[in-house]
Amino acid sequence: MFSFLKNRVVFWCSLTGTTVGVAFFIKDLMQGERFKSPIKAENKVVIVTGANTGIGKETARELAKRGATVYMACRDMKKCEEAREEIVLASYNKHVYCRKCDLASMESIRKFVHSFKQEQERLDILINNAGVMRCPRSLTKDGFEMQLGVNHMGHFLLTNLLLDLLKKSAPSRIVTVSSMAHNRGEINIADLNSDNSYDPGAAYNQSKLANVLFTRELARRLEGTGVTANALHPGVVDTEIIRHMGFFNSFFASIFIKPLVWPFIKSPLNGAQTTLYAALDPELANVSGKYFSDCNLKDVAPAALDDSLAKWLWAVSEKWTKLNTY
Repeated sequence: MFSFLKNRVVFWCSLTGTTVGVAFFIKDLMQGERFKSPIKAENKVVIVTGANTGIGKETARELAKRGATVYMACRDMKKCEEAREEIVLASYNKHVYCRKCDLASMESIRKFVHSFKQEQERLDILINNAGVMRCPRSLTKDGFEMQLGVNHMGHFLLTNLLLDLLKKSAPSRIVTVSSMAHNRGEINIADLNSDNSYDPGAAYNQSKLANVLFTRELARRLEGTGVTANALHPGVVDTEIIRHMGFFNSFFASIFIKPLVWPFIKSPLNGAQTTLYAALDPELANVSGKYFSDCNLKDVAPAALDDSLAKWLWAVSEKWTKLNTY
């Protein structure tokens, strides 16, 4: 019955075909839950940070397709404009705008907010999506360790400066893209800015834990306002965020490692599904201070439930970003 397998060419072709088929089957399984609601976003004004690539770009595209007015808050204006043109063509929605917002600069964030408030009188959804991961030790323009500065401090300031519009536009939502890496995170109270020692992985994990702590404290402060705040893990997604992880961008990894992990990695579109769920699902209208993954509620790490730590981090973030001095 299997005599044809005695032919080596047939055998190896059959084995290769089976392997590829299994890989694609696993790939499909690992893409996670999809946000299947047909709900529209017409008459909603949305800001998406880091919207020129990866998860942010797909989030902006899907929101534009649903009729939202989308502001792409990005550092690189050339890449942003290229992405904007692509999104406009795909969505047939001309209300998609590029605006400069460098989360590594408090001045840039303040300028973005000032400009936005001159253009819009409302904000329905703020999506804190931009991030950096495991980068070499460097500082933002204001002296923050880059991962803490961009992933947490930048979004902390941006969100707080926009709270008046979000409250005015209630019911409205704040969605912050965190990561399951927060489970390994620890807020280093003695050396929050990694001035004394620096480990790229530890700094990233700390910033992602900060995202969840910020979200929970923000939700507490927003009780009764009609503004909700939630965080999420998008999954392991094929985006440019790994650009600083030299090994995974090496020739060796491209030949031997990436083919092995490829079936287990989400596409950017599938990585955006939980963001869309948190931003649009009607059932989450009154849900705040929670954490989601694959469009489902998930538990957070014990450290993320430390309310006193969340309050400490908020106070430090207020001081470092000079939130109340303008």
